[in-house]
Amino acid sequence: MNLAETPVAAPKIFTPEYYARMRELEAASWWNAGMRDVAGRLLDLAGLAREGLLLDVGCGSGQTMSWFLDARPGWRAVGLDLSIDGLRAARASGVPRVLRGSALELPLPSASVDLVISLDVLQHLPLDGGDRRALTEMARVLKPGGHVLLRTNAQTFPREPDDPEHQFHKYEPAELRQRIEQAGLVVLRLGRLNALLGLAEIPRELRARRGRSSYHGLLAEPKAEPRWRSAPKRAWLSAEGWMVGMGASWPLGRTTIALCRRPA
Repeated sequence: MNLAETPVAAPKIFTPEYYARMRELEAASWWNAGMRDVAGRLLDLAGLAREGLLLDVGCGSGQTMSWFLDARPGWRAVGLDLSIDGLRAARASGVPRVLRGSALELPLPSASVDLVISLDVLQHLPLDGGDRRALTEMARVLKPGGHVLLRTNAQTFPREPDDPEHQFHKYEPAELRQRIEQAGLVVLRLGRLNALLGLAEIPRELRARRGRSSYHGLLAEPKAEPRWRSAPKRAWLSAEGWMVGMGASWPLGRTTIALCRRPA
């Protein structure tokens, strides 16, 4: 039986199984490859120097840092995560430096990093202002003129209410922009992604909602897909990112991405 035929239960969020599933998805899925295309395009707009220091807030299994350093070998990187299992996964993958710490209180000096990347973290922070505090901390550790690349989810159909038990929130783009600006950062690009292809997720999420009482960090099943199916989906997602890079924003989409800068 191949991978596509094997039923895989959704892992509980932030468990070792969760990070193992995340590594598998990040390494093989068209969605993650497309999102890396989008992130790379936005970082090109930032005009990054040949050398610098990256801080990955919520580094998880460390694959974002590995991808970034492969593209920019003159840079150094440090990853931060609250989960011991996430840090173990990152160390096992060969990431050079990871620290245990909270996005709410970054253990780095002020004005010490050139770039902050934080992917799918804000929505999991305490609902009583955790995102504001984290964004303020990101702005604090950035050097003047430094950049932040953020990715989070977007409120769409079916609408997802806040989950106070598991600290889970979905953003409207205008709400995220306001949070970023309140932290003292300038928004260079902000828009929705995963618009057309995200429509296919609606039936799965409705089924998941009927089968669970609260959010548990649902991740898609890793599926081996032939290239003729995965390549067009990756290309479409990359095209959506190109639109965001041009300053446009899709009217719908299940993901929001933003490129920001600390004023010089």
